[in-house]
Amino acid sequence: MHNLLSIEDLGSQGIAKVIALSDVFVEVNRRAIPKVPALRGKTVALAFFEDSTRTRISFETAARRLSADTLALGKTGSSLSKGESIKDTVAALESIGADCVVMRHSCAGVPEQVARWTNISVVNAGDGWHEHPTQALVDCYTLVGMRRLGWPEKEVVLDPRSMESQSLQDDRTTYSTWVSYASDELPLQGIKIGIVGDIKHSRVARSDSIAFSLLGARVVLISTPPLLPTSLSFWPVEVAYDLDSVIGDLDVLYLLRIQTERGGGQVIPTLREYSLLYGLNASRKDMLPRHAVIMHPGPVNRGVEISYDIADSPSSLVSKQVANGVPVRMAVLYMLLAGSGGLQLDLGDSMADAVPTHERESGETYISDDVDKYSSGWLDPTEVKRTEK
Repeated sequence: MHNLLSIEDLGSQGIAKVIALSDVFVEVNRRAIPKVPALRGKTVALAFFEDSTRTRISFETAARRLSADTLALGKTGSSLSKGESIKDTVAALESIGADCVVMRHSCAGVPEQVARWTNISVVNAGDGWHEHPTQALVDCYTLVGMRRLGWPEKEVVLDPRSMESQSLQDDRTTYSTWVSYASDELPLQGIKIGIVGDIKHSRVARSDSIAFSLLGARVVLISTPPLLPTSLSFWPVEVAYDLDSVIGDLDVLYLLRIQTERGGGQVIPTLREYSLLYGLNASRKDMLPRHAVIMHPGPVNRGVEISYDIADSPSSLVSKQVANGVPVRMAVLYMLLAGSGGLQLDLGDSMADAVPTHERESGETYISDDVDKYSSGWLDPTEVKRTEK
């Protein structure tokens, strides 16, 4: 894989491999020094021409924890403000040796066009109303982690202050045994997910709908008609207009904010009226099944799509989504860049085979093919069970 422009570029097998590799990087992020030399010598350019907090800092953290160098530029502070084209900006990045550009832009299709202009890898970090594939991967990884805990058949009580995946706390002997994509049952089979809010202007809604469906979930879009796309003929979803009529059947309530910067606020009378009809308040929270979880890609507009107290409740996975953003994006960068000089990880043909070739004495895996080649101290050699080649 050279670029990640759409979640459909991966398909179910590709999503499976990202999830398996993310497990390995979750373990890396637990270390006292959460850094590996997997992308040492690589340069990742962060070209965010639209405001971002979670996606930008998680990509930057992911690149640095893989030992890649980073470059950052935006619409302001670059020559774009002087009239330079994006094509010339990307050409400059390629000329100075960037290996990958992670791009966010307010116009749909810009990352795809950039991929035609350049030979370096391009990651779509959100383009207009179109797609946000890495957010979809983060959300899939978060829900798969819940399935490992036995949810929804088993009630799972999460500590909202904990950022660590409880599934890996409970079982740290293996990373990839939760499901085989060669089997008949997909990891989100039987899960009903309701996506509520400004779906028309949401790139997350499009990517999540595709990704959740690829993993077997049943997806329902819930909103008022002006906030739904004109046509949903190519979306693998159902549609509902009344949240209260379907909320009792949902396993996941995925909330979206009103995209005021893209015109979402102009098609509803007031935010207060929208909140009364589609916001998650205490009374609606009681209508959800006991096992149901709440998700949101951020930023959260408290008091509009979700009340202040519920945003921090034990059923909210928002903090876990943010925490999972780093290992998932580490996995994406690794898959794109490690094939040309980075450390190699054998992902095999299915996720059940996706394990590194070395392991610690405790049984935990790490990503290295020759620990003696590196002097950064990222792994204590005394912890390693050596495998003779």
